[in-house]
Amino acid sequence: ADMDQRQAREILYKNRIEKLPLVNNEGTLAGLITGADIEKRIIFTSASKDPNGQLRCGAAVGPGPEFLDRAKALLEAGTDALFIDAATGHTSRVMKVIEKLRELGDTPVVAGNVVTAQGARDLISAGANCLKVGVGPGSICTTRVISGVGMPQFTAVQNVADAAHERGVQVIADGGIRYSGDITKALAAGADLVMLGSLLAGTRESPGQTVHSQGRRFKTYRGMGSIGAMRKGAGDRYGQNSSGKLVAEGVEGRVPYKGPLADVVFQLMGGLRSGMGYVGARNLTELREKAEFVRITPGGLRESHAHDVTITEEPTNYQPAS
Repeated sequence: ADMDQRQAREILYKNRIEKLPLVNNEGTLAGLITGADIEKRIIFTSASKDPNGQLRCGAAVGPGPEFLDRAKALLEAGTDALFIDAATGHTSRVMKVIEKLRELGDTPVVAGNVVTAQGARDLISAGANCLKVGVGPGSICTTRVISGVGMPQFTAVQNVADAAHERGVQVIADGGIRYSGDITKALAAGADLVMLGSLLAGTRESPGQTVHSQGRRFKTYRGMGSIGAMRKGAGDRYGQNSSGKLVAEGVEGRVPYKGPLADVVFQLMGGLRSGMGYVGARNLTELREKAEFVRITPGGLRESHAHDVTITEEPTNYQPAS
């Protein structure tokens, strides 16, 4: 059954076949290689796969009373990671959920959201393997203005990353990414990963409904804290019962249609590579070491965007600041 991708491709091509069975030394079927498998490996070289060659998949668990049953069902289905879906993770309830989930086995538990170093330390002590950072930075989130609670995302990432990395725990910057340059800044500030919402909401593969308005295509997009989402069961995330009166912490809207996801990701990766090149960083570790941050003024921000011109051909990776 020992065979590399090149050998398998040659056999498939030479014999004009689409499937290649693999047998072990005892003559028992050990696997199956198809032309489609090889093509996907060539195209999607950075795909995250488990030891069985399957794409990795994470699943969300709310802090509500049924979290344990849901988590067990997800683990039986083969999820690779459990995400605790809570607007704020620095609570005794979430810490108890973390402890219970860790008792189920070695599946990584991603907890959050937090914005402070102390919040990071407490969730790590409870057993979190990875932390999500951000309270209110998302484009469809109104938590900061409705509740008065939150923190600018850049500062939050720095706070949490410094504390988490001391304990060997990774950090996800969740929200606030409007342009590819924001990915560069988040990673430079200490994030190990970024989580994207609005940037991908307009893609062909997103679950939003495609709508037409004034000759343009859009995709519907709503926050987890919107009334519509909470009525569908997202109320636990905000500590609200979806059957009663609800206080929204998010909005429902639409975003321009962007086409295939792969094209959007290509532009985002290109922007990140460009940013690393400007800094002189060959990898993310060097990016963090070499990056220098400057406080920017409103005038400096306006200068950073296209200005003093009427845009006649809008590029796919940029929209003017609103």
